[in-house]
Amino acid sequence: MNTATTPNIDPLWDGRPYYSLNTWLKQQFGTKAYKLSLNAGMSCPNRDGTIGYGGCIFCSAGGSGDFAVNADSFSQADIGRQIDAAKLLVSKKMPPTGAYIAYFQSFTNTYAPTARLRELFTFAITRQEIAALSVATRPDCLEPDKIKLLNELNARKPVWVELGLQTIHPQTAAFIRRGYPLSCFEEAVRNLRAAGITVIVHLILGLPGESRAQMLESVDYLAHFSPAVNGVKLQLLHVLKGTGLADIYEEHPFPLFSMDEYVDFVITCIEHLPPSMVVHRLTGDAPKKLLVAPGWSADKKRVLNAFTRRFRERGTWQGKFFETF
Repeated sequence: MNTATTPNIDPLWDGRPYYSLNTWLKQQFGTKAYKLSLNAGMSCPNRDGTIGYGGCIFCSAGGSGDFAVNADSFSQADIGRQIDAAKLLVSKKMPPTGAYIAYFQSFTNTYAPTARLRELFTFAITRQEIAALSVATRPDCLEPDKIKLLNELNARKPVWVELGLQTIHPQTAAFIRRGYPLSCFEEAVRNLRAAGITVIVHLILGLPGESRAQMLESVDYLAHFSPAVNGVKLQLLHVLKGTGLADIYEEHPFPLFSMDEYVDFVITCIEHLPPSMVVHRLTGDAPKKLLVAPGWSADKKRVLNAFTRRFRERGTWQGKFFETF
């Protein structure tokens, strides 16, 4: 067992103490890149009764795509309209040489016939300004024909698949109504990587009933799934209006991270990640109109500044305590 004892900060990290999404995107495309959040009009097997109803207890009515542009018909023409509208939203921040990623975010974006997926995804990557395709989905909605399609598309432009794992602990997974076992996730990752697809995984920090030691176990699990898992999204637990979690919180309030607690814990998590794993998210956003708690998370600039300050105060970096076996 070897434990890192000296800084292992790659110069390609732009001097940051962790491997950020912005840095990785600049490496991929040679310029700043923005995701365009899209809604393909798909549902979820955890909502329509195939697995369950209501979805995961933390998931909003928008299927975790609350920042996607409003959709109409979900046709190719509508996806094109969404792309144009999303480009307009980021136009003030976008350099002339910038790149765009078509991000199918809302609900489960492989939960449709393969022919339908081919139509929408092919249309998106055919757009000249789209540099890559990012697909958010569930590991139990990745049948062989769909992975084959993603592999074909990946030969034309980079394809990334985002999987919502949230936790490795069965009791918590049952509580949040995730609807699939850890073995399903592991099989999906193996199949995606065999097809050459980049895999990004979501973890939620602060789920009710989980200790920090248990949360860190989920982080360590992903850390040692590298290089099959290329990136991670560390997501603060948000309590959103209209969710099962909000009902529980109203009836039996459970403890939530304070800002200082969360910032410190995320930095500890990053210390356990391999230097090669891209950190796509440190906290996450929630629409202010839906946010019940924690209120401090709505001030994103303040939170990100707290991360910068705390990394410096702790004098630490990604991979400091990553152990190879």
